[in-house]
Amino acid sequence: MTEQPISLRSPADCDWFRDARWGVFTHYLSANDTSADDWNRQVDAFDVDALAAQLASTGAPYYFITIGQNSGHFCAPNAAYNEYVGIHPSKCSRRDLISDLYDALTPRGIKLLVYLPSGAPAADRVAMDRLGWEWGFEGSWPDSWNTVRTGKRLASFQTKWEAIMREWSLRWGEKIHGWWIDGCYFADEMYRHADAPNFASFTAALKAGNSKSLVSYNPGVMVPVISHSEHEDFTAGEISDAFPVCPGRWVNGAQYHILSYLGETWGGGAPRFTDGFVCGYTEYVNSKGGVVTWDVPIGKTGAIPQPYIDQLRRLSANLHE
Repeated sequence: MTEQPISLRSPADCDWFRDARWGVFTHYLSANDTSADDWNRQVDAFDVDALAAQLASTGAPYYFITIGQNSGHFCAPNAAYNEYVGIHPSKCSRRDLISDLYDALTPRGIKLLVYLPSGAPAADRVAMDRLGWEWGFEGSWPDSWNTVRTGKRLASFQTKWEAIMREWSLRWGEKIHGWWIDGCYFADEMYRHADAPNFASFTAALKAGNSKSLVSYNPGVMVPVISHSEHEDFTAGEISDAFPVCPGRWVNGAQYHILSYLGETWGGGAPRFTDGFVCGYTEYVNSKGGVVTWDVPIGKTGAIPQPYIDQLRRLSANLHE
């Protein structure tokens, strides 16, 4: 059965996101050489109730977590991934950490969103080959990205990747309120086509379980912030050091949103900003109708370091004065 393209975004679907104003993001990942057994032990040790209590203490309205990234380890089962990749034991965890997080966050009024790359795990050569992915990185993450433009559509890969994402979307349904898809650097080659696979089929896979979940495609760090596709609901807005002027709530019909990190880098280091900057910039973007997500470090058991909890609490208090 051919899946029908998803209809274009409805601005009303973003109202809750605009009203939330800000939220928290964490990169929950493993080392590239982590074994499947060690990954399962790590995921099993994640204390979802403790993290939910931490987030609730900050007043965060929503929370993003990575399903996985370059190591090839993912924090939820996926039969389609296992079938395509054929790695035994599976590098997908036995525990469905996403569902367990939903169960812990929802009673506290915190919405759950997820992150996933647009490509195969770049440090897992077996997965890359079997999924049909043709670029990645060599060496140690993150210093040696080899993002070579191939000029290829990679339709076979994209069809497989959409099936993997569709399975997760159907598994989680309305538990997931949004998707932040990383690494959509080659949109002209891969997604901007009249026929599937394209941005429409990509979005349909992500929204298969919840048509109202929000979707964003990351083109990389770009200032000013852009909307990468008419099929995304909010801007990815990846920002490192140059914090842009917010033009208003919408960018070509997408909810204005930025994502940056409070630490020295993504998911690591000491806090780099004063409270005044974090509070002032978030309040400024909010005043224009935009949304700000702040990335913070997270430990293997799911704990966010206390200095970040303290800063997020001060941010929340400032916004509610």
